[in-house]
Amino acid sequence: MRASLIQLSVDAADSADERRHRAASLVRGRSGDDLVVLPELWTAGAWSYDRWGHDAEGVDGPTAEVMSAAARAAGAWLHAGSIVERDGDGTLYNTALLFDRVGELRGRYRKIHRYGFDSGEAVLMGGGRDIVTVPTDIGVIGLAVCYDLRFPELFRGLLNAGAELIVVPAAWPAARLSHWQLLTRTRALEEQVFLLACCATGTHGGMQQAGHSMAVDPWGTVLGEARTAEETVTVDFDMAQVARIRSELPVLRDRVLTIEAPVGR
Repeated sequence: MRASLIQLSVDAADSADERRHRAASLVRGRSGDDLVVLPELWTAGAWSYDRWGHDAEGVDGPTAEVMSAAARAAGAWLHAGSIVERDGDGTLYNTALLFDRVGELRGRYRKIHRYGFDSGEAVLMGGGRDIVTVPTDIGVIGLAVCYDLRFPELFRGLLNAGAELIVVPAAWPAARLSHWQLLTRTRALEEQVFLLACCATGTHGGMQQAGHSMAVDPWGTVLGEARTAEETVTVDFDMAQVARIRSELPVLRDRVLTIEAPVGR
C-alpha cells in the first residue's frame, strides 16, 4: 500500500479557511494513494487557545465537508488530522476524523490524554473515553493523537482491539523533537504495527512545532521522515509484514500482563 503524510505549516498568519483550501488541494493531489494523513488541529491551531471557541465545529462542519470531498476526489482513505469539536452541550474536544475512499466518515476519536499540565487543552477541552479502531480494506487502523504517544497503555489497548496500523496526528513542540522521534519508533516496535505520525510545522500561539512527520514499520525502522518545512512524505509498504513479524518474533504471544479498556467505533 501507499501512504502519504501531509506535513502542513500551521502559522499565525493563516486563517482556518486558507488552511482548509490548501489541505484539500494537497489531498486531492494524492490520487493513487491508499491512505493520506494530516496533522493535529491544523484548522484552528493546536497552540492558539484563543481561537478554539471561534473555530470549533461539529463532525459534520466545514472541515469535515471539505475533507470528505477531498477524500472522494483522491479515492483514498483520509485521516483528516483532528478538529476542535463542539459537542451539543458546548464541550470542546480534540477529535480525529477518518474518511473512507468515497468520503464517508468511518471513524471518530476524541483525544483521551489532554496536554497542558492544568492549563490549555487540559482545562479547555473534555477528554475522550473510548479506544477506537476502524476496520478498512487496508487493515485495521487504530486512532491516537499527539500527547497520547506518552501513554503506552493506550497503544496496547489499540493492539488488543486489533490494530495493525496506528495513525497519530500531532502538533508536537520542536523543543522536544527527540522525544517525538523516540516515541514514534517505540510505539511501532512494541506493538508490532505500522505507525504513521503526522506532525504540523510552523509557529503559532508562541509555539514552534516539530515537523519531522514519520512513517515507521513494525521493526521500528523509519521508512520516511520529513524535516521542518511544509512537505509530503510518501511511503510504500506491505501490510502483510505485520503478521510476518509477529510470527518471527512472537513477543505479543508471550505477554503475561494485559489490560482491559473500553473500545469504541
